[in-house]
Amino acid sequence: MEETISLKELLETLKKRLLLIVSITVIAALVSGIISFYFLTPIYQASTQILVNQTKSDQTMYNPGELQTNLQLINTYNVIITSPAILDIVSKDLDLGMTASELKGKITVGSEKDSQVVNLSVQDPDADLAAKIANKTAEVFQSEISKIMNVDNVSILAKADVSENPSPIKPRPLLNVAIAIVVGLMAGVGLAFLLEYFNNTIKNEQDIEKILGLPILGVIATIDDQKIEELKLRRAAKKSTVRGESLGS
Repeated sequence: MEETISLKELLETLKKRLLLIVSITVIAALVSGIISFYFLTPIYQASTQILVNQTKSDQTMYNPGELQTNLQLINTYNVIITSPAILDIVSKDLDLGMTASELKGKITVGSEKDSQVVNLSVQDPDADLAAKIANKTAEVFQSEISKIMNVDNVSILAKADVSENPSPIKPRPLLNVAIAIVVGLMAGVGLAFLLEYFNNTIKNEQDIEKILGLPILGVIATIDDQKIEELKLRRAAKKSTVRGESLGS
């Protein structure tokens, strides 16, 4: 016998476990908010841009071959920027006390497709230090690339700066709380249906047909104690009335 679940039964299950669903959702939101606001360290980001373009002196004509060469060099430059040859100097000049590998973990280098602009981003709990690392890395790369590859086609397009009230890029507490609410709601609903699935108690006559596969011959209505007491009082009053009429006749 194939078992089907109606929409009414689903809504009844959600209604019966509503307190559980709400509790899990609220707890998830509170835990996420507390962790995001009080335990996670804010991380700030500073970015600078480097332009890869050959310096023009006597040449005034546009050279597409030179442009293509610059674009092909960008991938190589992205690797060189985060190499120990650059980052060791940055760490020493800023007195960071970090190895090149540790400093590399804070730096992200990338560029758009067919673009001669390289974006250099640094993430750090200190917004000022993130900007200093970004600017120093760009400066060191500009000065050292001519020695490493014997080229002079790098210039700093924009320096990293820090606003008066910088905002961390992570964590984002409101987003974390919103995600926690959705996850908590899904977990609560899933747990509610799971508990209902494993609840094998017989609650009504329909459950007898579903679980035992037997037809219902009759139903005995339940009467609470108050109604029984009222019924007894009515019978006692009726008997007293009958006795009174008998004595009167």
